[in-house]
Amino acid sequence: MAIKLDFQPAFDPLFAQSKWWGAADLPSDWDYPRNEEGEPLHFLCQIRCEELIPYDKQGLLPHAGMLYFFAAIGEYIEHLDLAEGHCGLGEWPQDAFRVLHAPSCDNLHSCPITYDDGEAAYLPAERIIFSEVESSYDRFKLLGKPYYEEIAELYPDSLSLLQIDEEERWGLRLYDCGMLCFLITPEALRHHAWEEVHLYFHSF
Repeated sequence: MAIKLDFQPAFDPLFAQSKWWGAADLPSDWDYPRNEEGEPLHFLCQIRCEELIPYDKQGLLPHAGMLYFFAAIGEYIEHLDLAEGHCGLGEWPQDAFRVLHAPSCDNLHSCPITYDDGEAAYLPAERIIFSEVESSYDRFKLLGKPYYEEIAELYPDSLSLLQIDEEERWGLRLYDCGMLCFLITPEALRHHAWEEVHLYFHSF
């Protein structure tokens, strides 16, 4: 099984809640994730881990705190213009993405990324709705196996920690039917070894 992610437009920034897009709400003593050039990575989502308990039947994910995903995907979002460096097909370098986990959801502060003119450099926050889905589901999900067999063959021992599909509503285009997949082995996941995550971009 896997955990399906659906999204619902919100009318507030969803501070300290599970959300896709928007501004990251990070612990006050954390620095915002950046690439080797010092450019901020694009915030994808944050997930309150306690919300995953009913769906994470094997107990693979943390069940407390906040889980965060960042990646240099600005060039693939029609409405944004972030200078994060180019990352194309295949495995992305380690500085082009980040998976982080905060053990608590206390003492968070909003970290909006803006352009030089002060305009928000992110899409509006959307609420994440979780549900169970089959392991090979082909859209947005946590856990399960990668939808594309090409990715599964390259990483036979890994789970799809987070799978990202294209979404026209957001202007998110990944070449031709592309997909981004954060990958981690069950052993690394059990030890919360987020530094061992890989990010692979596959497209036809």
